[in-house]
Amino acid sequence: MDQYAQLLADLAEVGALGEEWRGAFERAPRSAFVPDEVWVEDDEAPNGYRSVSRHADPARWWEEVNSRRQIVTQVDDGRADGPGIATSSSSMPSLVAAMLRHLAVADGNTVLDIGTGTGWTSALLCARLGDQAVTTIEVDPAVAATAGERLAAIGAKPTRVVGDGLLGHPAGAPYDRIHSTAAVQQVPPVWIEQTRPGGIIVTPWGTPYANAGLLRLEAGEPGQGALGRFVGDVSFMWMRAQRPHAVKALGRPSPEYQGPSRIDPDLAEENVHAAFAIGLRVPGVRTLHTWDEADPAGTHRFHLADDAGSCASVRFQDWAGPDAVHQSGPRRLWDEVTSAHLAWLADDRPELTRFGLTITAEGDQQVWLDAPGNVLP
Repeated sequence: MDQYAQLLADLAEVGALGEEWRGAFERAPRSAFVPDEVWVEDDEAPNGYRSVSRHADPARWWEEVNSRRQIVTQVDDGRADGPGIATSSSSMPSLVAAMLRHLAVADGNTVLDIGTGTGWTSALLCARLGDQAVTTIEVDPAVAATAGERLAAIGAKPTRVVGDGLLGHPAGAPYDRIHSTAAVQQVPPVWIEQTRPGGIIVTPWGTPYANAGLLRLEAGEPGQGALGRFVGDVSFMWMRAQRPHAVKALGRPSPEYQGPSRIDPDLAEENVHAAFAIGLRVPGVRTLHTWDEADPAGTHRFHLADDAGSCASVRFQDWAGPDAVHQSGPRRLWDEVTSAHLAWLADDRPELTRFGLTITAEGDQQVWLDAPGNVLP
């Protein structure tokens, strides 16, 4: 049994790949959609990644293709001089299978696949539902062109669109299902408008603080919005238009406030559930770890910033010291994070799957815990 066949067998054995999808995964193998050049992390490379070519290093290329890991297929939107941010990928096979399972397609359903990427998910949907049932949209023309070639090579012919997935594709609406392979902070109202009542939307969803939730929504009747729960812990690349701002280290020599921390800063990222819950209560806040390599223990700091001029940092060592916390700007960001963590503790440390989301017809988002009536402040 080859490595891919073994992977499918293993996924089926643990219940991650049902029989309704097994044939599609066999007819549309991952290897058919991985580009000839992929990117692997490399601390010695200027931007943190080095390329692996199928032609120059076939053994390493196949190692990546047959792995159970995410494969980075583009860095910095294809620019050669970027900072080293992964911007397109082939997702973990187990995660692809999980998302398709949550999509709960049935024969005859139509699907809008947002974020064509390599084309693999589009091919799986075509293999399961038929070409005529699948519309796939990709914002990057070069990525879309490569995916089109690979789809054609295995005979898959979905409707392909180059455009902004946040706008959906009204020409093919309404859809029974919408499937997004890029994370959003705000679910676009047009996705709901383009989904049939009772239809399902599956998308990664997160906050700048914690890009961590897989959201499954059910569309209501026209004018009723959508409602759903977070069904898993995932981290996907952001929709380009919704990428969080970059964070820089707090550089002001004299912060407006300094003092001790009320909590150990490790607790701000205690686990994915804590980080997700904190992120819900500290809107617009992103984080960064910094330290001096010559003294990593003594200089390790946790930085926070929003996009409106507030910033903060806290020292990990001696975090209760009189100058451990520095804060500046209209918001006291570390105080907010501390209060959010205490609120998570008061709620009995809920896992992220206890949270849900209501989206009104106007596009307002309300996050709730356990039941739609228990809306977070």
